[in-house]
Order: sequence, then structure tokens, then C-alpha cells
Amino acid sequence: MASDSPMQREITEFTSLLQQDGIDAGLEYLNSRTPHQYTGIFKFDGSTLRNLALFDRRQPAIKQGGDTPMAATFCSLVGRQQTPLEISDARVDAHVKGLVDTPVISYCGVLIRDAQGQAFGTLCHYDMQRCEERTADLPLLEAAANLLYAHLPMAGA
Repeated sequence: MASDSPMQREITEFTSLLQQDGIDAGLEYLNSRTPHQYTGIFKFDGSTLRNLALFDRRQPAIKQGGDTPMAATFCSLVGRQQTPLEISDARVDAHVKGLVDTPVISYCGVLIRDAQGQAFGTLCHYDMQRCEERTADLPLLEAAANLLYAHLPMAGA
């Protein structure tokens, strides 16, 4: 029997942690694998991006951040394109430079779909400083996003 890949082990660890300890522990786990300060779950709500849960590496006691105008977020691009988005440095990335007026410089986000497969929001890592790219962040985020919707208390709201 072949051994699990490192990614499969991380997905298994995340799934177990999410089921046993909930979303906050899951976000902390995801954040521990990235250089970004923040890891959050955001819900699309018209012109507003609502923060449902947040892990801040520097202030772990904070469990939720503020809402943001959709136009001022990279999450809006994930929702519009319905594809993952990775940005190491938004100040110099030609694909996003000038598209969004935000203090966020580094971003890695994926789409969360609801039970009907519709775009619900995003799961993302972000930082106000440049973060080194880590190709391992995106596959784990995508796997986590597929699991998270069912664990959101506001999923039906």
C-alpha cells in the first residue's frame, strides 16, 4: 500500500481538525502553512464582502474582521473569474495592478461554493506586506474550501 502524499496528509489533518475543533482551529491550521498574516472566510453579499471568520497570526484572539466594500477586495476578482488567485506583490503584478484599491499586497484565495454549487465567497490568505510565494498554499486552500461550507454557521443565511 502506497503512503499518502504530504498534501493528502495535510487535507486529512485539516478535515479532522475542522470536524473536532471547528472553523477557528481550521483557519489557524491553514495559516500555519503560509507566510501570510491573515487567513479568512468571506461571504459575497451584494456590494459588500462579509467576513465570517478570521485568523490573525499576530492577534490570535481576534476571530472575525470587518466587512469591506466588494470593489476594494481581491476576493471580488476570485468571485468574478471563479478561479483561484495568487498575488505575491500587487504593487508590481501587471494582472491586478490598479484593478483594486486595497492595502493588501499579497493574496492567495479560492472560491467557496454553496450546497448548490453557486459562488458563496472565498477562503484566502492575505497580508499588507509582500510574502514569498509558496506553491503549496493553493492546493490545500482549494481542498479546504470544498469542506468549509458545510461547517459555516451562516451557510444558509
